[in-house]
Amino acid sequence: MGTQRTSFEKLQRDRAKKAKQQLKREKRQSGEPRSEDEPTELLSTEGELTAAELLAQIELIHKQLEDKVIDFDEFEERKIELMARLPID
Repeated sequence: MGTQRTSFEKLQRDRAKKAKQQLKREKRQSGEPRSEDEPTELLSTEGELTAAELLAQIELIHKQLEDKVIDFDEFEERKIELMARLPID
């Protein structure tokens, strides 16, 4: 049996990721200074979060999306990561 070809959707996602990386690279190389009031990620990405920490992270990514610091795709990725870290009893 032959190898399965890559799906069109996967190719589109890969192209979008590469384009996004290229834009970020160009922005960094252009020397644009980051504003000091630009929010950054507050907490580590390991371990469980308390309810307060989780709410703070969710608030942070929503603010970053509203301020156009991150795009919708990155927002969705971070949201999925946070939801995966929810403690389930």
